[in-house]
Amino acid sequence: MAAMDLEKLIQFSLFCSLLLSFHFITAESSAHIYPSQPFHDVGNSLLLYGGSEGIFASSRSFIRFENITLWRTNDASRKGRNNGLVQAVIFEASDRNNIGGSAYGGQRSICCTPDLAQLQGCKQGEIIRIPSAHDPRWPILLRVRFKGKRLSAKMEDTEILIRKTGIYNLLFISCDSKLKGLKMTGKTVWKNPEGYLPGRMAPLMKFYVYMSFAYLLLSAVWFLQYLRFWKDILPLQHCITVVIVLGLLEMVFWYLDYANFNKTGTRPLALTTWVVTLGAFRKTVSRILILCVSMGFGVVKSTLGGLTSKVLLVGVTYFIASEMLDIAENVGIIDDISGRAKLFLVLPDAFLDAFLILWIFTSLSKTLEQLQVKRTSVKLDIYRKFSNALAVMVVASVAWIVYEVYFKATDPFNERWQTAWTITAFWDVIAFVLLCIICYLWTPSQNSQRYAYSGEVDEENEEVQSLTAGKQDGDISLVKQEKNAGSDTEEDVEEDKRE
Repeated sequence: MAAMDLEKLIQFSLFCSLLLSFHFITAESSAHIYPSQPFHDVGNSLLLYGGSEGIFASSRSFIRFENITLWRTNDASRKGRNNGLVQAVIFEASDRNNIGGSAYGGQRSICCTPDLAQLQGCKQGEIIRIPSAHDPRWPILLRVRFKGKRLSAKMEDTEILIRKTGIYNLLFISCDSKLKGLKMTGKTVWKNPEGYLPGRMAPLMKFYVYMSFAYLLLSAVWFLQYLRFWKDILPLQHCITVVIVLGLLEMVFWYLDYANFNKTGTRPLALTTWVVTLGAFRKTVSRILILCVSMGFGVVKSTLGGLTSKVLLVGVTYFIASEMLDIAENVGIIDDISGRAKLFLVLPDAFLDAFLILWIFTSLSKTLEQLQVKRTSVKLDIYRKFSNALAVMVVASVAWIVYEVYFKATDPFNERWQTAWTITAFWDVIAFVLLCIICYLWTPSQNSQRYAYSGEVDEENEEVQSLTAGKQDGDISLVKQEKNAGSDTEEDVEEDKRE
């Protein structure tokens, strides 16, 4: 029953990913696209956020403006002629205080006011710009002005070379209050020396290469044992095999997605959606695997009994929550989602993770207690090692979450963007390490099946043999095996009733 439900879950997930793939064609993710985006009132200015990205210094690094066109309302065109200035400002994060100013220590203004014109010598009706100490040409200002009663004004296509490594921000600003209702179309292309991949994402491409090789090595070792002892394979070991294959495919497809993005400057949404779905499914199956191991599935008990439907329900719910969060973070334009929207998607995912951790340790405690009562010392030793490893992983995860919160809270302007990739990489590494531990503890061997469902094996014989290695000295009689199988079934039913 559990195998059939797992198969249905796999089919459902693949079907969803295919449907999503048909809906999307291509998105230019290194290009920040502005499809008739409106300006917003910010202080004494009208402002449109153009993007933010980490760029490494090089003669091949640039920010290019393509087909930037501004559109004003009919009412605004009647109010002003030969005016309506709009400025684009590009600045590095460390120069953020070089934009705007304040008179007599009051509220900071982006646009020059009469008081600031007298104090700082800025030009009234334009952005206040203070030259950078590193390069007086920065921040960069680009201007476009409406002419006559025209409703549109086109900015000249321009390419700004990046000579200093940093996190760059782009703002479109108008200090003319008559331009309320202003909108903009066009796009800007941001390029790094090695390609179109944003600076914050570039290290992940190499990371996925290393992770692919790590999964490939683990797959080779596991499948060697799997093929040697395929007649004695446990259902649990089939699940481990699925997780290894999913992990390998996920890492390979992430690399292909990033490599294509870096080379072409475009990111096919079908490919990204497929990778995200594969990753969400791998995370779901991994968590369900750990939960099933903690419950003793395949080692202490042959089935999950009445808990199968509950486990699958939690798995499907987690898959949906993880899929939505990963799509929001990876599919589409880089700056296309607000912090609140991310928080809304992070909370269900975090809640389900906490719930699963609690359920896993509760189940693990019951399994250890059951093994102690049965005095099955080999299995007890394996489960103790597993619980210790799991505890270490949970402590490491909690510590990393604290660090991640600190990292983001103390870096509001993304100035530590060059190390931001480690936040994502850590979770892939810890998942791989935990998978290696499970593979080590439950490596296929000639004794796997013989010890899978045995109940009251003589302790003296069990000390000699192992679940994962070694040779058996003698055979257990058929009568005793049937008796043990019967007693196991009764115990599983009683346990399911209690749970």
